[in-house]
Amino acid sequence: MVQHDHSDQRLQVLERLLRSVNDHDIEALVSCFADDYVNETPVHPPRGFRGNGQVRRNWVQIFAAVPDVHAQLSSTAVEGNQLWTEWEMSGSNRQDGSGFLMRGVVIFGIVDNTIASARFYLEPVEQASGGVDAHMERLLGEGATLDSSRVPS
Repeated sequence: MVQHDHSDQRLQVLERLLRSVNDHDIEALVSCFADDYVNETPVHPPRGFRGNGQVRRNWVQIFAAVPDVHAQLSSTAVEGNQLWTEWEMSGSNRQDGSGFLMRGVVIFGIVDNTIASARFYLEPVEQASGGVDAHMERLLGEGATLDSSRVPS
């Protein structure tokens, strides 16, 4: 029995997805996803959904709102039927010309040469919330962060 490296097929699905996003080809994009596709968004559980119909709705809206949207992959890794991907999507908002920038990771489950599932960690990039100390205070509550003079060295 001959062993085949299926990672090439998984990467081909990813290449089709990337090309369809950058070509703004909604039919090609939706065809990358299984009919019963499952999207999990662990950081925002209510945003999860099932079915490639929602994929279509999401991308029709993105293509309309960000007509120059462009996606790039900065890294990928294949592990079994999972494809780990790091993305950057950029463009300009049609309404006000403001920048559109998202970065993050999507872990795809590939079955039968289509995307059957994803764990989605792609988020808008924001610059306005301050540095790490401000974030820690928001995360832990006011007064919960240590005075830097009390931090052991």
